[in-house]
Amino acid sequence: MTMNNQYSVITAEKLSYIVIYSTLILVAIIMCFPYIWMVITSFKPKAEIFAYPPSLVPRAITFEHYVTVFSQTSFFRYYCNSLLIAGTVTLVNLFFCSLAGYAFARLEFYGRNFIFILLIGTMMIPIHVKLIPLFIIAKSFPLAGGNNILGSGGTGLINTYPGLMIPYLMSIFGVFLVRQFFMTVPEEIREAAKIDGAGEFLIYRRIMLPLSKPVLATFSIFMFTTIWDDFLWPLVITTSDKMRTVQLGLQIFQSQFSADWGPLMAATIVITFPVLLIFVAGQKYFIQGVTTTGMKG
Repeated sequence: MTMNNQYSVITAEKLSYIVIYSTLILVAIIMCFPYIWMVITSFKPKAEIFAYPPSLVPRAITFEHYVTVFSQTSFFRYYCNSLLIAGTVTLVNLFFCSLAGYAFARLEFYGRNFIFILLIGTMMIPIHVKLIPLFIIAKSFPLAGGNNILGSGGTGLINTYPGLMIPYLMSIFGVFLVRQFFMTVPEEIREAAKIDGAGEFLIYRRIMLPLSKPVLATFSIFMFTTIWDDFLWPLVITTSDKMRTVQLGLQIFQSQFSADWGPLMAATIVITFPVLLIFVAGQKYFIQGVTTTGMKG
């Protein structure tokens, strides 16, 4: 190959990289722009939000909208409710889904594959179909909220933390994700542990759990984000202002015909912090988990 040909190949490669990365940067800017605009709007004075033509850089920076969010509403209570619910549900799911995933991946028992397929099939049922049955079960829960042993006479689990959490305490998607990972772990590791006298729970706790950090981190991000963003079930199960979550809290700043855009943008920014922090903290494991769980199963 002559020098001219080599130069042409190198130039073509550089041009292709320039085009690819320029396109990616442009797409990233387009995707991030709504969030950037939301951040800027949250710091603009109320009069400047509706100014025409709109400005990207605020002429004056104010924190009044953030003060309004936490001083004039119960948004801090909603925030704590969501943190408690999302954190608890995520931790409980990590325990139960990892146990169930290990059982479906490595333990031999009658009907294992049939039960697993049946569970996967339930993922196709939309949440909207289950709302009324779930509400009836929650309202008629025995010995809760003034109910007798037959589930009547009171409010059951309505306006309670268990009522908000219980429908999400076992994620079939989590079982599937963890099972797929455990299927990739060589059986020889488990057999060697058995030879050393380890039981199934010890193998799960000492060997499988440490190996499953990537997939558990991935599932934690998915689960926390799902519960944190949930709007429909808290809307159905709560009537008390003290039990609202952040997604319901956003409705404070909106009415049928208008919205208080400054506080609304400020509240939305605050809501994104936990999800961003969790993703940044588990980003390395998240990439590993997404890659690993698609290898086998």
